[in-house]
Amino acid sequence: MSERTPVLVVGAGLAGLASALFLTWHGVPCQVVERHRSISGHPRARGIHPYAMELMRTAGLEEAIRSTPSALALAGNHGVIAVQSLAGAQIGALREAYFLDSRPDLDSLSPTGWCLCHQDEYEPILLQRALAQGAQVHFGTELVSFTAQSDGDGELTAVLREREHGTTRTVRTRFLVAADGPASTVRDRLGVATDGTPTLGHYLNIHFEADLVQPLGDRRFIMCYTFNPAIRGALMPLDNAHRWLLHVIYDPATEPPESFTPQRCVELVRLAAGLSDLSVRIIGVLPWAASGRVAGNFQRGNVFLVGDAAHVMPPSGAFGSNTGIADAYNLSWKIAAVLAGRAGPGLLDSYDAERRPVADGTVTQAVLRSRDRPRLLHETPAPPDPAIVPDSTVWFGWRYRSGAVLAEPVPGDGCDAPGPWAPGAAGAPGTRAAHLALLRSGTQVSTVDLFGRDFVLLAGANGAPWCAAARQAGQRLGVPVRAYRLTSGTLSDHAGTDPASGEPLMDPTGGWPARYGVGADGAVLVRPDGVVAWRAGRAGTDPAGTLSTALSTVLSR
Repeated sequence: MSERTPVLVVGAGLAGLASALFLTWHGVPCQVVERHRSISGHPRARGIHPYAMELMRTAGLEEAIRSTPSALALAGNHGVIAVQSLAGAQIGALREAYFLDSRPDLDSLSPTGWCLCHQDEYEPILLQRALAQGAQVHFGTELVSFTAQSDGDGELTAVLREREHGTTRTVRTRFLVAADGPASTVRDRLGVATDGTPTLGHYLNIHFEADLVQPLGDRRFIMCYTFNPAIRGALMPLDNAHRWLLHVIYDPATEPPESFTPQRCVELVRLAAGLSDLSVRIIGVLPWAASGRVAGNFQRGNVFLVGDAAHVMPPSGAFGSNTGIADAYNLSWKIAAVLAGRAGPGLLDSYDAERRPVADGTVTQAVLRSRDRPRLLHETPAPPDPAIVPDSTVWFGWRYRSGAVLAEPVPGDGCDAPGPWAPGAAGAPGTRAAHLALLRSGTQVSTVDLFGRDFVLLAGANGAPWCAAARQAGQRLGVPVRAYRLTSGTLSDHAGTDPASGEPLMDPTGGWPARYGVGADGAVLVRPDGVVAWRAGRAGTDPAGTLSTALSTVLSR
């Protein structure tokens, strides 16, 4: 007899665990299978950019992540430099305008900011919360085979094998989420090809312990490129003292990974540090290849690709794992809505339409940044490639174009911007609902804190008809819609206001029109994932009918 689970997630890396986190947060039970015996103990990825931190904030995990040992130790680190060795002379530093570092002033863009947290501390937090919310996670278990349906209505049959004992079991599932990495077997079995740049380089991550307090001095960088005749690599502090990562470039055609013995790795660390007698303990060595590739489709029937299974990119910019987490966030609410009967299966088609262009543009930006790094070696470098967009654009300035947003082109709103970027399209459908600092019963909140599980209607000060319409439309369609009215008045001005006219929120800076592109009579409808789905300048004669139509369209009903 087959087991059943609404969603089967293959892979328990960051993208797979984020999928389990967000699915169960939306009330969707899921099983996660991971072929390895446990989550990775290697630090690997460590930069969580501001948009991904917003998603962690929404799920209630921001404080836990910022309280990890690595996040506490590296909270003051910033900058990327190039040196002859850690103990040697500095050659250059990354000072380009596109690079916002880990300490930019983001108050106008986000309620949160960067966090440097090692993957081996980040993943356990996601795992424990997903388990607490009801996820089942099976380590040492691999996907053997599955049957795929041609549409989103049928079930999949997956055969799983416990690697230690070789026993197999069958699981029936409505949806399969492939988070099984860059060599995804699910992607290959679907026949989905990837396209992009050739391999940009081969690297070894050498995780080591050594006392580098003295050569480090009072510097607190994110990354330190080391360039000398004996080694080309990059040092990254894990605690600004004894725990470090060293990235080393190598050629697998002449130097297979197994040729890097512990003693050879010790010598490489000493060369990068510039200390020939340094005492070094090698903890682990992980080979990897840098490339920029994107799958030709992120969905086949009811099988979805997330994270590295869908896209791989060089680490420059720290976009890789963060893009996978955004994939999971986009997909999870849609699966939840379909399983609950609030949306038609057509809503799931928007996953590929929305995430693939953004992933493709992000991969391009990561590759451009990777190719830009050698300019650090020049005292007066040439200007960077003009195709590089600011970090903040990659984090927040994307725009989705799909059937799950009701785009109404307005001259100058960024609709015709090339690629997925539209940083000037304030409040336009398909954009991230912008951060705006508000007062709620005297307590400061962000608009970002209003989004997550339900649709949200934000209306201007004269938007009581919109708020009442949101309640009616939600009841008509059986879709929860929370309504808020933004006003520049005081709370006492609105005491006793009818709840049907929307909860009043104070907009002390008066930023509502600029951030959302509508005034006191306008409103925007925001999806559960914090994306603007629709907006209008005034209520008209039938606001409830207008909103019902918008909701029905977005939900493919």
